[in-house]
Amino acid sequence: MKKAIGIDIGGTKIAAGIISDTGELLQRTEVKSDPSDRENMFDKVVEAVEQVLEKSALSLAEIEGIGVGVPGKVDREKGIAVFQNNLPWKQFPIATRLQEQFGMEQITIDNDVYMAAFAEWKTAQVKRDETFVYVTISTGISCSIIHNGSFFRGAGFAGELGLIPVLSKRANERLEKIAAGPGIQKLAQKELQVDTISTKDVFAGYLNREQEYQPIIEEMTDHLAQGLYAISCLLDPHKMVFGGSVIVNNPWLLESIKEKLKIYQLPEQQHILDQMRISTLKQNNGVVGAGLRVFERK
Repeated sequence: MKKAIGIDIGGTKIAAGIISDTGELLQRTEVKSDPSDRENMFDKVVEAVEQVLEKSALSLAEIEGIGVGVPGKVDREKGIAVFQNNLPWKQFPIATRLQEQFGMEQITIDNDVYMAAFAEWKTAQVKRDETFVYVTISTGISCSIIHNGSFFRGAGFAGELGLIPVLSKRANERLEKIAAGPGIQKLAQKELQVDTISTKDVFAGYLNREQEYQPIIEEMTDHLAQGLYAISCLLDPHKMVFGGSVIVNNPWLLESIKEKLKIYQLPEQQHILDQMRISTLKQNNGVVGAGLRVFERK
């Protein structure tokens, strides 16, 4: 059994895991990020790798390579983290630095959503000639498309679902601004006229059938349905998987979204409703995908 290290880098935490070539997560660790400067952040990545190796009792000689998921824009060929909103790594040569640190030639980097999508695509057992879409709903909203077994990247910015404008009762807004975690929070603050409220509290109020929370979630799911309808019309995918903390922690949202999406769709588009599901890998999909990409670059 071949093994690789997968790393999922975020602004608040770094997860690292030992991944088999069949996609099994053999060991996992997590360390807190330190985005105070680029070197401190890199030191935390090194710490995560060393920690997961120690936990697994494996040596670097037993590892095929390292896969790294980085938020924002990356240059995959040169191994550079180009730009991120929440990390101090503008034009940071992450691949070269990891090669120097660990003496390992095989370093694969990509955007973190693409890494997660690759793991979900493998798990979903999609046929090679089918179109697969992974949608993440968390602090932001984005998607990744795999068609005929390869990523669809466009000119480099494909999949930015959160930037799509949707109709709102207030105005036209970008989907991410009104349906991601912070967007739900801001919507609730306006509707309830409160200074602070958490997204978690909004969902709890909705589930407790408190009347004031019902229209907030109804509006949010309608916005998501509009965004997904754009995917349905443009790509007509065969399968769609959802990840990200907002929907993974509230899986009941999917049925509400599907009910609203069905209203927009023509009968010929509704086949996707039976092929939409929540991620079973949950918070591990980025780590697993990054590790798997060492064995099969896309």
